[in-house]
Amino acid sequence: MHSTFNELSLVIGVGVLISLGLRLIRQPLTIAYILTGVLVGPAVFNLIHSKDVIEVFANFGIALLLLIVGLGLNPRIIKEVGKIAGVIAVTKVFLATLVGFGLAKAFGYDTTTALYIGVSLSFSSTIIILKILTDKKEQSRLYGKISIGYLLVEDVLATFVLIIASANSNGGISVSSFATLVFKGMVLVGGLILIKQLFLNHLNSIIAKSQEFLFLFAIGWGLCVAAIFGKAGFSVETGALLAGVTLASLPYAQEVSSRLKPLRDFFIVLFFISLGSHLQVGDIRAVLPHALILSAFVLIGNPIIVMTTMGLSGYTKKTSFKAGLTGAQISEFSLILLLLAVSQGQIPQQAASLVTVVAFITIAVSTYTNTYADKLYVYFEKYLHLFERKKVRSDRDTSHHYELVLIGYNKGGHEFVKVFQQLKKKYVVIDYDPAIIDTLEQKNIEYIYGDVTDPELLEEVNLDRAKLIVSTITDFATNASLMAWLDKEDPKAVFICTADSLEEAAELYSKGAAYVMLPHLIGSEKIGSFIKRSGLKKSEFKIYREKHLAYLQSHYELDLDQTTAN
Repeated sequence: MHSTFNELSLVIGVGVLISLGLRLIRQPLTIAYILTGVLVGPAVFNLIHSKDVIEVFANFGIALLLLIVGLGLNPRIIKEVGKIAGVIAVTKVFLATLVGFGLAKAFGYDTTTALYIGVSLSFSSTIIILKILTDKKEQSRLYGKISIGYLLVEDVLATFVLIIASANSNGGISVSSFATLVFKGMVLVGGLILIKQLFLNHLNSIIAKSQEFLFLFAIGWGLCVAAIFGKAGFSVETGALLAGVTLASLPYAQEVSSRLKPLRDFFIVLFFISLGSHLQVGDIRAVLPHALILSAFVLIGNPIIVMTTMGLSGYTKKTSFKAGLTGAQISEFSLILLLLAVSQGQIPQQAASLVTVVAFITIAVSTYTNTYADKLYVYFEKYLHLFERKKVRSDRDTSHHYELVLIGYNKGGHEFVKVFQQLKKKYVVIDYDPAIIDTLEQKNIEYIYGDVTDPELLEEVNLDRAKLIVSTITDFATNASLMAWLDKEDPKAVFICTADSLEEAAELYSKGAAYVMLPHLIGSEKIGSFIKRSGLKKSEFKIYREKHLAYLQSHYELDLDQTTAN
């Protein structure tokens, strides 16, 4: 135990150093975690000897990640993207397997090995993409929801492939065993629905009354359901996801999600380190030329399959492009499948080494392409007309719109949220600061993460149907851009914005702003009115001061005792 603790501490320490280095040069931390795994694994320093312990921690990270994703899913989202997600997954798995099989045969592999290689190239990593999407706060964007949808469908397909591969060593899978598996799945899902209806819906007050118990309950529920599904022959990931979906409609779902994220982040780091530690250097030289060719197909071919499918379905080229990039890497299921086939003597070790190298190349490259997807789109936009029909469908749910929209929460935005809540109208907050987004999640305030200068975001929010838009952003160019967009798309909307100077305020008024706030003048206007009303009596100022301090304490968690003492 002491040795395992020291070993794990050393691995985390190396991860911190590598992450610091990449952080300084502004590189994605996912790359740092995988690189850490390569360095501490057998490929370089061989520091990991307690592999089973790290694998267990990695599985915790996967389960928690999918539990949190499940907490954010609801029937409306499934209905919105379920059909296209299924079509993309089936089309991509079929075509990628076909092309991968052909390339592997051309490399000289036998039919069985070529089939395994082809199948391994068809599945993309849900874990990698979920990490990137949540880091970018774009899991609720249309392309994000479609990507998560088709990746989860692929996971289900991969689960059945793994079951079939396991059964091959025992003479194949029978119709009866397949029917048994389907029956188990129906029983388990039905059991979750029954537990939710009979127990969870009626225990809200007991579960949520204690934050400590809520945290423990969420972890226990998610891991137990995941373990039961794993025992029944399904993947742990499927169980964890469904555990989250079961809790998604309950009032404490948002609180659970925010509290689990720090724990998830720690364990998911160990998943990536574990992934990197599997790299073996023995066969790299022998398989590298073929690995580069297969990697090129995964990085280019898989996105083209997704973009073509979405384009034919009427989605815009930008949504198709960004969703396509999420499929440009190999899944952890692919590595498990190949290792299983090697252990059963169905394929040679060289094939597993080939796919492992392809996995590392594609995961590393796709981490960058997905992180900088918007910049890549600007560069490739002129070449993407082939993937967009002349008449495209709307990339938004027009039935889901907000009457009140607040842009920017940090600079007095909470005051407007309070007013919006009193008006009892549907509202949303748009912000680009991850720290503010975390605050909004904790306060259970509906939000959208993004840049309001992006027209696609404005369309997804249905801003052209809002009645009141308030911008606390002081950047003149941003407010002017919003005013121009609203003048064209929603001229009846009331637009309240903020300016830093009288000149900027005058120009915004000339562009049609309903009201322009000048923060440095509002305070002086208010205190000036007080002086006119109350005179110069210090006793009146003391009363006014106490009221102001009480207000600040209730809204900003100010230390009133310390302030009063001063």
